[in-house]
Amino acid sequence: MKGFKEFLMQGNLIDLAVAFIMGTAFASVVTTFTAVIMDVIGKFVGFPNFSNVAVGGINIGAFLTALVSFIILAAVVYFAIVKPYNAVRARFSPAEEVVTPTTDELLVEIRDLLANRR
Repeated sequence: MKGFKEFLMQGNLIDLAVAFIMGTAFASVVTTFTAVIMDVIGKFVGFPNFSNVAVGGINIGAFLTALVSFIILAAVVYFAIVKPYNAVRARFSPAEEVVTPTTDELLVEIRDLLANRR
C-alpha cells in the first residue's frame, strides 16, 4: 500500500493529470473557436462545411472539412501555446553555451584516464 501511495503522490503523475485536464478544457475552447471560424468561412463561401463537395463524382467534402478544421486547430495551438511558451522560455532561461569536446580531446582524455589507471 505504501508503494501505491508513493506512486500516486509522484510529481510526474500529478503534472500529467493537470496537463490532461487542461488539455481537455483547452480542446473544447479550440473546438468552439474552430466552429466559429468555419461559420465565418461559411458566410463567404455560402455553406458552413464542405460535406457536400464532390469532384468527379467522388465526395471529398468530409475530408476538406476535416482538413480546414485541422489547419485552424494547428494554428491556434501554435500561436496560442507553442509560440508564447518558446518566447517565455527564451526570455527567462539563462543562455547556456554547450561546448562539446572534439574527438581529439575525447581521445586524449581517455588516454589520460587509462594511463592514470595503470
